[in-house]
Amino acid sequence: MTTESIPAGDDPRRLLSDVRTLAHRVRLDQRMTWAALLVLAAVTLIGIPFDWFGMRVRCDPSGACTFARRGVLYYWPPALLVAYAAIAFWYVRAARARGLGSRVLSYVISGGVTTVLFTAAWGAAALYFPSHPAPDGPLPYWWLVLDRLFSPWGMLGIALLVLARLERNVALLLFTVGYLVTVLFILPTNEGWGPPHWGLRVQFALPQVAVGLLLLLGAAGFAAAGRRRRGRP
Repeated sequence: MTTESIPAGDDPRRLLSDVRTLAHRVRLDQRMTWAALLVLAAVTLIGIPFDWFGMRVRCDPSGACTFARRGVLYYWPPALLVAYAAIAFWYVRAARARGLGSRVLSYVISGGVTTVLFTAAWGAAALYFPSHPAPDGPLPYWWLVLDRLFSPWGMLGIALLVLARLERNVALLLFTVGYLVTVLFILPTNEGWGPPHWGLRVQFALPQVAVGLLLLLGAAGFAAAGRRRRGRP
């Protein structure tokens, strides 16, 4: 980042305006939104095979099936921690290259907290449901929304809200709100248990594909906006 000093004379209002303009330019130069979304998209898409092959499905002769998504529980906690560490490294490196400070630590802490919440919720579910089978038929809608909120992709949205606040990034806030609405209310639900084995895996994989693509589109959009802001083609 380059700065140009403009004599403000004795006009305090002009001096204040110059300070605000410089502070705004600094905040814009600190943003690496596209990098954060790209890392989260990669983690989401890479996690699909872990969920697919790590899922255990058991069906009795009557056709009733139970399943355990152990791949999700084994993959996502370390993957999220690595992702937040990578994002922090990227932000700090970019800030130092511009001679700026970085406030990404709060985002990393929030990411760690949401990872702990997700792990605790899924660990509790893994202990509860083997002795308390889910009821037959479609689950209550509020239960599905709560389940999606405590899913890895739901926790990603909560952490992105923190990043939008730290960056004072209205565009990221609007993207995150749309992302959470999509994750919680728009993605297709799994009505009942569905067909066993391959079909059941598809039902869980498709929403993850949609989330990964949404994050990729967000990363591409913010990267393009950053290039336009810097006057690059």
